[in-house]
Amino acid sequence: MSDTVSYTELGLANTREMFKKAVGGGYAIPAYNFNNLEQLQAIITACAETSSPVIVQVSKGARDYANETMLRYMALGAVRMAREMGSNIPIALHLDHGDSFELCKSCVDSGFSSVMIDGSHLPYEENVKLTRQVVEYAHQHDVTVEGELGVLAGIEDEVQAETSTYTKPEEVEDFVSKTGVDSLAISIGTSHGAYKFKLKEGEEVPPLRFDILEEIERRIPGFPIVLHGASSVLQEYVQLINNYGGKMEGAVGVPEEQLRRAAASAVCKINIDSDGRLAVTAKVREYLSQHPEEFDPRKYLGAARKELIKLIKHKNETVLGSAGRA
Repeated sequence: MSDTVSYTELGLANTREMFKKAVGGGYAIPAYNFNNLEQLQAIITACAETSSPVIVQVSKGARDYANETMLRYMALGAVRMAREMGSNIPIALHLDHGDSFELCKSCVDSGFSSVMIDGSHLPYEENVKLTRQVVEYAHQHDVTVEGELGVLAGIEDEVQAETSTYTKPEEVEDFVSKTGVDSLAISIGTSHGAYKFKLKEGEEVPPLRFDILEEIERRIPGFPIVLHGASSVLQEYVQLINNYGGKMEGAVGVPEEQLRRAAASAVCKINIDSDGRLAVTAKVREYLSQHPEEFDPRKYLGAARKELIKLIKHKNETVLGSAGRA
């Protein structure tokens, strides 16, 4: 295989058709982050078994962690694994939060079917210019591009911001027409990481800004919208982690009913990373605590993988509405 490979050679799909169906169908495509073999196996198994289209995504840090050549073959293996399970679900490989043209180009050249260029921290005109540059290159290779307007608070690998800046609806038409992006990540109150909201005793999570979402929908009807930082930070996992020696006080996320509402609107891609991390960590801690004599990684990672499959099926079936849509 040459250094440059098309995603079609790996059996991957870009997100164009997925989004078209999702926008009209009132559901959202799940975009699950992964860093290792067990996470990828769990995502593919759960999505194949629930017949859900899926976007598997890696951050810049995860790509460095897995090694880009290894990652290419993992993606190839993931597609083959799904097909051997008798499943024909579309699978996209997506770069999450690309921060430079060079990184996005490298991903396009190594077989990614979709890339995100996140210029949201830049002044508006620079964001437009950088996003446009990525779009021009990616579209030559039929790779789809996600841009971002507005900034999410929180930390995820290389991406961090102290405070959120909501997307300005009045900028979206101009941004979409000038850049040519295929989808747009917006900021309406979600945030990265497991500590999305600092709540005082008895406080509720503040609702997402559906008014902003509706105004954006009105301005660019039918255009695919993406929600980042949309893990629910399931408390059963936080509890397990804390019960078995972990220390995660006050970790809260976006309530699932708010995500259901978003998925039924123009939001057609919902990113989930922290929930998968929590499920894996909770089960590894529990397993090692209950089996202190165990030193076979297959045992505790196997327990984690099994839990992650369960979590992803739950998301597909009851939160995103993507089950049975492949």
